Amino acid sequence: MSHCALCVNNEGYQVSLEVGKVYRIIPDAEAWTHGYLRLVDESGEEYAYAGERFFPLDLPPAVEQAILAAEAA
Repeated sequence: MSHCALCVNNEGYQVSLEVGKVYRIIPDAEAWTHGYLRLVDESGEEYAYAGERFFPLDLPPAVEQAILAAEAA
């Protein structure tokens, strides 16, 4: 499973998700089995969204580390 995903559909969640933004996926096996991805949205809280709203990305480790560092800042 990818660690990051690109938002491609924010219909109904325009305040919570930004189309074109890369979100880090938070591991959640139960959400995954139901077709959902858990991530920190624009509210700063963790939520599970339908996986079809995102395109999984296979990023180089250095890019994933940069995303983690940006989140921590």
